Amino acid sequence: MKRELRVKNPRDFRRIMQRRRFKNSKSFSVYIDTKKEMSPRFGISVPKKLGGAVLRNKTKRQVRSMVQDIGVFESDYDYIIMVRKSYFETSFEENRKDLEKLLKTVKI
Repeated sequence: MKRELRVKNPRDFRRIMQRRRFKNSKSFSVYIDTKKEMSPRFGISVPKKLGGAVLRNKTKRQVRSMVQDIGVFESDYDYIIMVRKSYFETSFEENRKDLEKLLKTVKI
């Protein structure tokens, strides 16, 4: 995923999460908010209590790969994907299907 398609700024993370527009699934929580840019942006968050830095970074890479595979999204939204504990209890393919279903159903 290209860097310009990522939400990196902590202020942007707070803004998106404070809007409280979200949807949960077994392995993920997705927060969304509208924005002015024309391309969708994604932020990925893995809490420290789920594992060490190596595991969290690996998980972020996997989720970025899932987002790239899933593809087309509404262009006027920012997405924050929060990984939940049950992510580590299911397979990569099940998690990918779960995220795909969640991203297709999430709406403002």
